[in-house]
Amino acid sequence: MQMTRKIAVFLIGLAAFMIFEWITLGFNLADGHPRAFYVVHGILIAANIVLGIALGALGLRALAQRDQRPTV
Repeated sequence: MQMTRKIAVFLIGLAAFMIFEWITLGFNLADGHPRAFYVVHGILIAANIVLGIALGALGLRALAQRDQRPTV
C-alpha cells in the first residue's frame, strides 16, 4: 500500500500532538482524586502515547519509503 506525502506528514503531526497532549495531561492531573482515577488516566495516557509512537513510526516509514523510490 502506498501512502501519499500529505497523509504521512499528517500522521507525524498527529503523533506529535497526541504525545504532547497526553504527557501534558499527565503532569496537570490535580491531587485529591481517588486512586482509581489515577489508574484509569495512567492507562489512557500510556495507551495513547504508544498509539502516538506507532502512528509516528508509520508516517516516518512511509516518508522514508517514498523518498527512496526512483522518480520517473
